[in-house]
Amino acid sequence: MPPAAKNLLTAADIARLAGVGRAAVSNWRRRYPEFPKPVGGTAQRPVFARDQVEGWLAETGKSDQLATAGRTETGTQRISDLATFLQDSPRNSHEPWHGLAHLTPGQLLARVMVSLLPDSTSDVPSDDADLPLVLDPACAEATLLLAVAERFGSRVRIEGQEIDESAAASAAAQLRSNTQGVPYEIHYADSLLNNQLAPYVGAAAAVVCEPPFDKPQWPMAELTDDPRWRFGVPAPRDAELAWVQHCYAHLRPRGVAVIAVSPRTSFQPSGQAIRGELVRSGALHSVIALPAGMGSSPDTGLHLWILQRPSGTSTPDVVAMIDLSGLGDPADVPDELAAWELLGRRRFRDADPAVFRPVPREVLLTDEVDLLPSRYVSTRDRARVDEFAHVSGRLRALYARIGRALPEFVTPTVQTRHQYVSFAELERTRALQILSRETTPSAGDLLVRTLGRPPIVATGTAADETGVAQVVEINPDRLDPHFVAAFLQADAHALPVANTLGALSRDDLRRCRIPRLSLAEQRRYGDAFRHLQQLQDTITALAKTSSHVIDQTLHALTTGVLTPDFSVAQDTDHAGATDDETREL
Repeated sequence: MPPAAKNLLTAADIARLAGVGRAAVSNWRRRYPEFPKPVGGTAQRPVFARDQVEGWLAETGKSDQLATAGRTETGTQRISDLATFLQDSPRNSHEPWHGLAHLTPGQLLARVMVSLLPDSTSDVPSDDADLPLVLDPACAEATLLLAVAERFGSRVRIEGQEIDESAAASAAAQLRSNTQGVPYEIHYADSLLNNQLAPYVGAAAAVVCEPPFDKPQWPMAELTDDPRWRFGVPAPRDAELAWVQHCYAHLRPRGVAVIAVSPRTSFQPSGQAIRGELVRSGALHSVIALPAGMGSSPDTGLHLWILQRPSGTSTPDVVAMIDLSGLGDPADVPDELAAWELLGRRRFRDADPAVFRPVPREVLLTDEVDLLPSRYVSTRDRARVDEFAHVSGRLRALYARIGRALPEFVTPTVQTRHQYVSFAELERTRALQILSRETTPSAGDLLVRTLGRPPIVATGTAADETGVAQVVEINPDRLDPHFVAAFLQADAHALPVANTLGALSRDDLRRCRIPRLSLAEQRRYGDAFRHLQQLQDTITALAKTSSHVIDQTLHALTTGVLTPDFSVAQDTDHAGATDDETREL
């Protein structure tokens, strides 16, 4: 390596130098204006002066702080100067949240749950020198804790517990490379039987938890006298009520817990007494019924219970019931985290009465103590005929636009016979370069993805970080990335995938072939591929919307909002289609 190169660092070099993930370096560049500016390279692959980077790491304490990250038994990061560190992340401001698009269901649920925590979660009590603590007693691979780190940054410390050893190890690895430098600790044990978070009972600023729904029963016989069951001993089938009380037990006064539960927990008869005590004591503040598909399991309903430990004798008179499960138009579902944050702050003055209702506690304390928001918020029944007409009209217009967007391709006069070139040859001639999955993708890179998903072209956004198996840097003067993605998708189907990622290995990728075409011809194919891909995404979203509208219409018919008299617009262009033609369609 020439002397000049030794004094230059790429973003990946900085990540290795500091012992963090590549995303941390990207975050530092955005978050800290004083981070060293690039001294060369390209916009996609900038390089930095080593002495400037090392000086910045030492000056900010990042080098000392990160030197011990992951090198202790717990993984807890040691911070020598807490006051200086807090100045880097002012308590009254935090990194702006991104929107909810391009997230996996698990990430989406985590972002929403964490956005429901109040801003005061990160406040340090006047009599406490420690950072506020946020817990997840069923942390799995730390998806929720990572969302906590993203929202509150270094103004909190986080701890989790996980029963599965491999998941606990994965959680620790994920947090080790988190982008905020948050102190953390992961414990491995059964939370209900061997609570490693017991030292923090009554001390946590917040708790977030998605209990393991695949374990419907809890070991009641071993824990009937446990002090955590403040609201009653859960029946064996009420495992989620055990988790709810377990989370609540760790809260400090005014601490908030956001817990995901299945809808049956809101009305199951065996849990009636516990639900009643949660309502009567004032611990339960809100119940939110989420739209299908927002949970970790697709098309499965999920409720969020928001609990707060009272700090005095007075308790709120109402429980907020919010029903987003039956919205007929997904455009009505909050798609920005700011909207969810308003729900978490109990700011309901401008809330749509069709989805929100403050229910007096005495109304809830019936024989059943039914906590289903749909029992109190009649979203569907309030729909008017003109609203159905409006939504149906929007759908018809969208389908008409889709029809016009369906392309008509020209049939070639002679069969096209391509000459092919392998990725190995293209890499040798520097038309492309196959990079590690640890590389931060840039806009225009080709992303080979896990789980058998088709390759895509990177957009340069956070969406590029999900499920990447290989990153292929494309030379835009030689190749069109959408053209490469289209033909790679076709060629990859012929190669068996044996690894656990469900993705092509680097050697497999080098064996893949694409046609040898001029750049102008590549762009013609790339434009067609991009159009078809966008059309497919639109049709998928439209089909989901249509399904919601049909469900709403069926409900309106059964509740008397609509009559069964209807008409269907006829397509005069095909009114005379024969039975054979219909069967063919």
